Amino acid sequence: MSPVLRIAVPVHLAEVFDYLPPPTWATDCQIPGVRVEVPFGRTRKVGVLLAIVTTSPCAPERLRACLRVLDAAPLFDARHLAFLNWISRYYHHPLGETLAAGMTARLRKGLAPAPSSGSQLRLCSLAVDREVVLTRSPRQAELLQRLRLAPNGLGRDALQALAFAWQPAATALVDKGLAAWQTVVVADEADTVTSLPHPLNEEQAAAVAAVRGGLGQFGVFLLDGVTGSGKTEVYLHLAREVVARQQQVLILLPEISLTPQLEQRFRERLGKRVAVFHSGLADTERDKAWSQACDGTAQVLLGARSAALIPLRQPGLIILDEEHDASYKQQEGLRFSARDAAVMRARQASIPVILGSATPSMESCHNARLGRYRHLHLTQRAGGAVAPRFLRLDIRGQPLREGLSLPLIQCLRENLARGEQSLLFINRRGFAPTCICHGCGWVAGCPHCDARLVTHVREQVFRCHHCGYQQPLRVECPECRGGDLRPLGLGTERMEKVLAGLFGDARLARIDRDSTRSRGSLARILGEIQAGQVDLLVGTQMLAKGHHFPNVTLVAIVDVDASLYSTDFRSAERTAQLITQVAGRAGRADKPGQVILQTRHPDHPLLLELTRHGYAGFMQQALEEREAAGLPPFSCQALFRAEAREAEAAHGFLQRVAAWAQTLPQPRPDILGPVPAPLARRADRHRFQLLLQADQRSRLHHLIRALTPVIASWPETRSLRWSLDIDPVDLY
Repeated sequence: MSPVLRIAVPVHLAEVFDYLPPPTWATDCQIPGVRVEVPFGRTRKVGVLLAIVTTSPCAPERLRACLRVLDAAPLFDARHLAFLNWISRYYHHPLGETLAAGMTARLRKGLAPAPSSGSQLRLCSLAVDREVVLTRSPRQAELLQRLRLAPNGLGRDALQALAFAWQPAATALVDKGLAAWQTVVVADEADTVTSLPHPLNEEQAAAVAAVRGGLGQFGVFLLDGVTGSGKTEVYLHLAREVVARQQQVLILLPEISLTPQLEQRFRERLGKRVAVFHSGLADTERDKAWSQACDGTAQVLLGARSAALIPLRQPGLIILDEEHDASYKQQEGLRFSARDAAVMRARQASIPVILGSATPSMESCHNARLGRYRHLHLTQRAGGAVAPRFLRLDIRGQPLREGLSLPLIQCLRENLARGEQSLLFINRRGFAPTCICHGCGWVAGCPHCDARLVTHVREQVFRCHHCGYQQPLRVECPECRGGDLRPLGLGTERMEKVLAGLFGDARLARIDRDSTRSRGSLARILGEIQAGQVDLLVGTQMLAKGHHFPNVTLVAIVDVDASLYSTDFRSAERTAQLITQVAGRAGRADKPGQVILQTRHPDHPLLLELTRHGYAGFMQQALEEREAAGLPPFSCQALFRAEAREAEAAHGFLQRVAAWAQTLPQPRPDILGPVPAPLARRADRHRFQLLLQADQRSRLHHLIRALTPVIASWPETRSLRWSLDIDPVDLY
């Protein structure tokens, strides 16, 4: 019988598909992990070969043949296939789409991997020492002859220029022991170390020693270090150690904005063999980084969430900085957590993983308390810097100038007079979040969402930050035709204008998604701040973490009250993290820092606990509250979302899901809902949610495994969108 190829096809179906081999099938192609082009319906798809079996549940006459095998060697080895298979199972996402998420757009289109300048094919001693005749394999013979004429080997660029398909011939020569792939450092990628390691303090040295002792085996280290404690220096020392062992380091960051600074530091310390992978790069740059990570040319891979799925040739250590950040959770498509994926990947590769943060998540703190993670502490700021002083500034009854109190304005003036930098944090971009008619009370709302239009004065538009709808700024009210339209509330753009009016000679910089939209703008602004060319800095949470501004001595959170009240049970944790992270930008060098919290609730329990006992004190109390309420991390959750043009369709679908789940025998998870989402209408679609919660993860997944195939068979799923979010971090 002909062998049957079991293939994962990137479609939104849970099953894998069986195919017959292509007409050009050869024995050296029988390797799981290679890409294959297959017919699928009336289209063609690029899938991944999972296994070769002898039988299929489908009748032989129904099986279609693959069109061609695209790779001579597998893109994913057995270990990485197992890791991506776990991702698929845990998040209940189709395996074909999960595997596609581990590729670049070029690979998903069926194109060859981008050439990596550091990988070359060279003759082995067997072919050098004696004459080898390959009369039956003319392409192998020709490639062998080419290699004899190139004693230093042929790089991928030279191989791609050959007039024949070189990959099968290269694979055959490697299998016969006549040639081998070698990673080399070419001239323009030579290691150029321009910075020497900094001496470690006692706590840093202890953290490095603990992780060094765990190299070569699985272990999770929670590096809990106050802001400015030198966590990056710990990363650099350990990365140098791993690279010296000829292994690779994967470093994950939550924000693209953190990449330039860290990339520069790693290149200065470890040379140029650092690859960067994130969505802000051009396709060609991502393709090159992917290839360098796979063939081992890149010793360090620095990337955002998606880099967690890239295969590495020889992984030795995974570092996840700012591990608490919600950005590590994908909010569409494959809704995976890069933090949890990193831990599982380290387990399967038998390597350590470091979770670093000044404000660890409740999940990580809970795991550390249970002994699953080893808790490492950095309690002192590096270089003798001291923690900033907190001031809860009560603004009740005080006159405000565009949101700024007189005491805060005076502090900014004094800081400017000393030649020091100040940072004002406000987590809203745009000019103002609301525009209202003073005559009749009309409010500018999005016609497609249950949301207000945000005023952007510089671009002269109203814009919805949920669906992207925009319209020109109005000069008169559409209801009463009056001309007294007033922007309400503060955004970063408005704050920039206010500061320019108050401090005309001060040099201003604004960092938010609008001001850093153009390529290279973020790196330019950060460079100006570092060079002392900025006096006042205004920004959103893009500034809250990771950045090192030595001359920033005053940090002001203009409206801390905006985040104190929320229906989300995680809001207190996120507010505490945000305040701590923003405060950490102050006084990171030899000058003391001050943090001013403008608030109308100076006696709020969260603010009192945080300013008196720090984040550790807050976490102790918050964990006790979560345990009493039976909320994560003391339980686990899964969230079904549904949206449709008609509210009844989305609500009725989730009602049917809940009713079916109720038919399962006890013990089963708690079934809560369905209810409207906090933003009930977005982009003209009505949104509802259904929450499942259980004290045992196995019970939750058992229900979902039974439920999702049933849902897939319902006809109404074709007329609405629905999704499943395992361990949701955002109930919005």
